[in-house]
Amino acid sequence: MKVLLVKTSSLGDVVHTLPALTDAQRALPGIQFDWVVEEGFAEIPAWHPAVAQVIPVAIRRWRKHPINTLRSGEWRRFKARLRESRYDLVIDAQGLLKSAWLTRYVKAPVAGLDHDSAREPLATRFYDRCYAVPREQHALERVRQLFAQALGYPLPQDVADYGLNREQMAAPSDQPYLLFLHGTTWPSKHWPETYWRELAERMSDFGWAIRLPWGNAEEKARAERIADGIGNAAVLPKLNLAGIARVIAGARACVAVDTGLGHLAAALDVPAISLYGPTLPGRVGAYGRSQVHLCASGPNAGSGDRHRPCFDELRPERVVAELNALLRATESD
Repeated sequence: MKVLLVKTSSLGDVVHTLPALTDAQRALPGIQFDWVVEEGFAEIPAWHPAVAQVIPVAIRRWRKHPINTLRSGEWRRFKARLRESRYDLVIDAQGLLKSAWLTRYVKAPVAGLDHDSAREPLATRFYDRCYAVPREQHALERVRQLFAQALGYPLPQDVADYGLNREQMAAPSDQPYLLFLHGTTWPSKHWPETYWRELAERMSDFGWAIRLPWGNAEEKARAERIADGIGNAAVLPKLNLAGIARVIAGARACVAVDTGLGHLAAALDVPAISLYGPTLPGRVGAYGRSQVHLCASGPNAGSGDRHRPCFDELRPERVVAELNALLRATESD
C-alpha cells in the first residue's frame, strides 16, 4: 500500500506525526509513505523508515513571491511531482485549506478530519473520507487516531513511538553535555536571559558542559552572552536541522523553551525540561518519556499573549532542582 501524507508544518506538528507512521508500519507491513512537507523541515520525514520519498513544498516562500514562483516553474514542477506516483490514499493530517488544496493534484481518495475536528472546517470539502477525532487531547494522539481510522487498523494502546534511532543519530562527543534550547518565536515565550545565565553558571559548577545552539544573529548574540566567561559553556557553530538533531541526540539532557526543537528532543528520547509561559503543554507539549513541563505562574501565564512576559516567578533555582532530579532519575534507569 502506498500513501501520500500531507503535513507541511510547523516543526512541532511534523514531529508529532512520526508516531502515526510507526503505528501504520506495524499494523500494515509493507506500507510506504511519501510525505509533502515544507522545505525547511524536509530532513525530518526521511529519518523515519516508513517514508520512501519526501516531497518538499514552499508555500511560505511562494506566498511572498507568487509571480516569481510561477515564472520559475517551481509550482509546475511541484504539481508534476505529485502526479508521478500512483497512491492508494492521500491523508491530509494538517486540516487546513492550504494543505487540503494540495490534494487536488493527486488522483486518489483523500482522507482527513471531519468538519468538527479540522482546524479549518472548509478543508473538509476536499476530502472523500472524513473522520471524527476529538479535539480535547494531545495533537500527537489526534494524528494517531486519524491514521488508524483512515487506514483501517485498531488504534494501538501503547506509548507513542517516534521511530527514530537516537544512538545512530547522535553526534560523537568527548564529554557529556547539557543542551540549552533558548531560541523561540514569540517574545513572551522567552525565558529571561539572566535566568539562562544563572542556570548555565550553576550547572557548570556541578561539572556539566553546556552547549548553546542558535539559528539567527539575535540568538547567536544571546548564546554568546549566556556562555561568556563560563569555561564549560560553548556556543555551537551554525547548524542545519540535521546537525542540530545530532547534537540534541547526543545530549545528556535539554532545557528548552516552547520551541519545535524541544519536540525534537522528545522524539529522540532525550530527557528534557520544557518551560511554558503564555502557552500550556496539555495539547501541544513535549511528548515522551522523561519530559518535564514547568509552567509559569505569573498573571499572563497560559494566556496565549505573544508579547507580555510572564516568566518572572519561574526562577533558575527551580529549574536547577528539576534538572538535577531528572539527571539522577535517568542515570539510574
